[in-house]
Amino acid sequence: MEEVTEKYKDLAEETIESETLFHGKVFDTIVKKVRIADGSVRSREIVKHNGGACILPLDDDGWCYMVRQFRSPFEKIFLEVPAGKIEPGEDPRNCAIRELLEETGLVADTIIDLGRMVATPGYDSEIIYLYGARGLRFEGECPDDGEVLKCEKIRFSDLLKMADDGIIEDSKTLLCIYKMSGRL
Repeated sequence: MEEVTEKYKDLAEETIESETLFHGKVFDTIVKKVRIADGSVRSREIVKHNGGACILPLDDDGWCYMVRQFRSPFEKIFLEVPAGKIEPGEDPRNCAIRELLEETGLVADTIIDLGRMVATPGYDSEIIYLYGARGLRFEGECPDDGEVLKCEKIRFSDLLKMADDGIIEDSKTLLCIYKMSGRL
């Protein structure tokens, strides 16, 4: 968490109280009362999430291994990099490696750290750690129970075009594609 510097401390909020309204398997919802710089009290609704990790696997011939998965909030199928939620205490890199194997059946000789992203800081604490994978070999898929997805092989150059054309909408996938393109 970034420290509040003297220059911006008037933007900070003081938490007065916090209440968990819902505790789930994937996230909790919290309502906080906060005091803002002018002294008034406001309410903040927050989704508390353990975070996630994703990985863009790219082979030596320029092919990427992506997944198509139905996403209930949007009632549609998205094209995404392999990804999943970080289990409590799990290292984000290990999460990405686990998801790569589960969703594509691949293992990688090289894992590239592409940074991290905060998708919706206005109400969600989720941090997504981004990775690339090179030196790929197939070991065999082992998806999570209840996880329904299809792995698809797509040229990296086509992914870049799909990202630019708005065909790919998922933010973690877009960021992985663009960050990986800067490393090639």
